[in-house]
Amino acid sequence: MSELVLTNARLIDPDAGTEAPGHLHIKDGRINEILAQDIDISAKFTAVNSLDCGGKVLAPGIIDIGVKVCEPGERHKESFRTAGRAAAAGGVTTMVTRPDTIPTVDTPETLEFAKRRGTVIAPLRIAPMAALTKDRQGREMVEMGFLMDAGAVAFSDGDNVVTDPKVLSRAMTYARSLGALVMGHPQDPGLSAGAAVTSGKFASLRGLPAVSPMAERMGLERDLALVEMTGVRYHADQLSTAASLPALERAKAAGLDVTAGVSIHHLTLNELDVGDYRTFFKVKPPLRSEDDRLAMVEAVASGLIDVVCSMHTPQDEESKRLPFEEAASGAVGLQTLLPAAMRLVHAGVDLPTLWRALSLNPAKRLGLEGGRLEEGAPADLVLFDPDAPFVLDRETLFSKSKNTPFDGQRMQGRVLRTFVGGTEVYARA
Repeated sequence: MSELVLTNARLIDPDAGTEAPGHLHIKDGRINEILAQDIDISAKFTAVNSLDCGGKVLAPGIIDIGVKVCEPGERHKESFRTAGRAAAAGGVTTMVTRPDTIPTVDTPETLEFAKRRGTVIAPLRIAPMAALTKDRQGREMVEMGFLMDAGAVAFSDGDNVVTDPKVLSRAMTYARSLGALVMGHPQDPGLSAGAAVTSGKFASLRGLPAVSPMAERMGLERDLALVEMTGVRYHADQLSTAASLPALERAKAAGLDVTAGVSIHHLTLNELDVGDYRTFFKVKPPLRSEDDRLAMVEAVASGLIDVVCSMHTPQDEESKRLPFEEAASGAVGLQTLLPAAMRLVHAGVDLPTLWRALSLNPAKRLGLEGGRLEEGAPADLVLFDPDAPFVLDRETLFSKSKNTPFDGQRMQGRVLRTFVGGTEVYARA
């Protein structure tokens, strides 16, 4: 449909930092007009289809950085079709996909496959990342210029941290010359190798291999030093410890082009949730202390942490139904990102601030059009009820893999409808 009016909604504008009742007029896939609540819609739009939002929240669609879609090599874990359905049901309108697939996205051909496949199969927007080095081995940089021409929005080796600072500095220098964004995974690879949990009393009692939170700070400090040396645009994909925040704050104060993200799991869970070796809670980096979790929430509220993401990492039953130390890391999050984020709202983070981290800031960092509720912006929108309670059943998730740590938990926040370019791609039955 070329025109649609969404009436009686709570409009979230993350750029202006406002939440207000009103109406939204969509035309030709874009937001055409934003109207105040007291405007007589029936008189103004006599021949236009309308949808009464019933006073629920209407916000820009989520732009989720760091989604792993396992095509082509591990389609049994996740495909673009299932990831797209899960994303639409979770209010995600743009998936920023990771390159750590089989094969690695490190050539224009593999990137074009992912982009073409995602665009055809998934009902939303796909923004692919590419590897920083060939096969994520940390030895030889990829052909960044060709990959950017093919549509790469950023370059990252993910959790395969580049150990050789000379290789990383050369890659950053080249990225700087192209204006490319480099994403790092702050972690000292030597200290974190083989770790399953965060070091401390809990890890000792459970007898599990652990890593100090300082490993993250050490990895971040190294990356920031190289950023200062090269002038590259840099994004830390996941920070999770309070010890890392002063370094990030200093880098921003010094004027470095640096941003940082945090996963929803590190904002809503802590190390004690592992309990009796529950492998669905094994993620990378490992869950941290409650003090670290609270520090991350405060950093999101203050704007020090720029981005909140799902870090969607599907793992099949066989890779999770193992002893904790041997089980694969990762959790699905596309469909649970929004209701999990509502825990932050109920803890005091307001919706415009949260949506700045979920939608506006990712769009700005990656140079995407979305993330805004303003005239002329793409009509990528999510309509949701932030207070609707439910108990999560992992079997109802659309992802092929069901490895969510929120299984059986009481949650709040239901996505009612999702729109991409003004077209409805999900409607809750």
